[in-house]
Amino acid sequence: MSVPVEKTGAAAQAVEDEQPWLRLDKRMLLVHPVNEVVKLLPVIAVSWIVGSSSGNHYWGLIAVALLVAYGVLRWFTTTYRIGPVHVQLRRGVFEKKVLSVPRNRIRSVDVEARVLHRLLGLAVLRIGTGRQSGRDEEKFELDALDASLVPGLRAALLSGHGQHLDGADDAGAPAAPDPAGVEIGHWSPTWVRYAPFSVTGLVAIGALVGVVFQYGLVDSIARSPAFEEGFDSAQEAGGLVLAVLGLLALVGLFVAASVLACVRYLVVYGRMTVADTGRTLHVSHGLLRTRQTTLDRQRLRGTTLKEPLLLRSAGGASLDAIMTGVSAEHRESSLLLPQSPRAEAVRVMATVLGDDRQAETPLALHGPAARRRRYTRALWPAVVAAVVAAVLTVAGRDVPWPVWAGIVVLTVACAGLAWDRYRGLGHAVLPGWLITRSGSLDRRRDSLEADGIIGWTVRQTFFQRRAGVATVIAATPAGTGRYVVHDLPAEQAWALVDAVTPGAGGIWLRAQR
Repeated sequence: MSVPVEKTGAAAQAVEDEQPWLRLDKRMLLVHPVNEVVKLLPVIAVSWIVGSSSGNHYWGLIAVALLVAYGVLRWFTTTYRIGPVHVQLRRGVFEKKVLSVPRNRIRSVDVEARVLHRLLGLAVLRIGTGRQSGRDEEKFELDALDASLVPGLRAALLSGHGQHLDGADDAGAPAAPDPAGVEIGHWSPTWVRYAPFSVTGLVAIGALVGVVFQYGLVDSIARSPAFEEGFDSAQEAGGLVLAVLGLLALVGLFVAASVLACVRYLVVYGRMTVADTGRTLHVSHGLLRTRQTTLDRQRLRGTTLKEPLLLRSAGGASLDAIMTGVSAEHRESSLLLPQSPRAEAVRVMATVLGDDRQAETPLALHGPAARRRRYTRALWPAVVAAVVAAVLTVAGRDVPWPVWAGIVVLTVACAGLAWDRYRGLGHAVLPGWLITRSGSLDRRRDSLEADGIIGWTVRQTFFQRRAGVATVIAATPAGTGRYVVHDLPAEQAWALVDAVTPGAGGIWLRAQR
């Protein structure tokens, strides 16, 4: 079966209609039943328990048999074909659906292989079109293909050159292999030290706590003899022991979160490499579950250097690509480097963009009005807390000293946050580039190519008008879709637009005169 050159017109459509529909690899008959059984293990467990209580042990076997039959039916009802105009996928056991993707809309190709896929020599191929949809039925996914066919198919889908899945071109000659490219980034095991400076471990623990509450296990734990005896002993020993136990619990929580974050980091990002062929970027990572992402350089519009507060304090950063048609907001394939040393992220950023000025160019500050707004917005919780405590004191209520101490700590923390937010606020204009940075807890520095900007918005809220500042938004079909310059002095807003996109802000500058 061939992957023809992309064309349009009636002739191409006629050729496409003659393309045969293909089935996925037969080894999928082993993959899908196992996946269905794993996903529905709780249902199977309940079926087994119900069967055991009723004396009928066949309920669990019946549930497994139904899942296996469903997995087999998915193979018989799933077909695909690749024509000169569209890539099409037919699937559905009970309701037949056809998903058709124009080849000129393909923005990225992801290749993933879970543990069972790797054992059987299979892979999952996903096509990204930039359409922001989280529904599974609208995702173009071929699960599972023979892993040996994937490199040629991936190259053909991104390049548009005619290639056969067996490695030959349309003339019958062997197709040129996809160049390996130059390795521009390589994961190091020492980077795992940055994993605890993220929230992934806390999220995992939060999910576990949610499961405990959802299934009513809290009461069982609280009523257990060991917990009751330990709690009674702590109460008899006094408040100091309870405080020490609480502190130890927090330390244990931090250790557990750090361990979980490190394990996830190793499994997800282990053996990561970033290669540049000059035409595409290849990103590969994963120990147990491998993932390969291919990004077309023609659709590269910049990068985002992410420096959250905790990671920044450890000297780390992560790097994302800003790609046309690849939505960063919906967690699509845009990652270039995970948590890593900032110097390494900056080096890869400079290599990808071909410009070593992007990360170190000094940013223009936004002035005292922007600073004042940062402090005002950060300090209002502390001010409200202080006012409430003062009102209670005037009313004759006793406000304990720990409350006042907490208000002081909150005030200092909010002031520090405001200072850091203003320090991180700024922008710069380089020939052909807009650079903007903002945030403290989740700081990011965006380098956006001017040619990728399709529109501008200058916005002022009521309070911004009073402060004499404005927000400038650059609209683009790449990445998050909008890149913002926050609280810029209003008189500089359209001058910034004109500096990045000559002529775009001229009409407004003339109107202001």
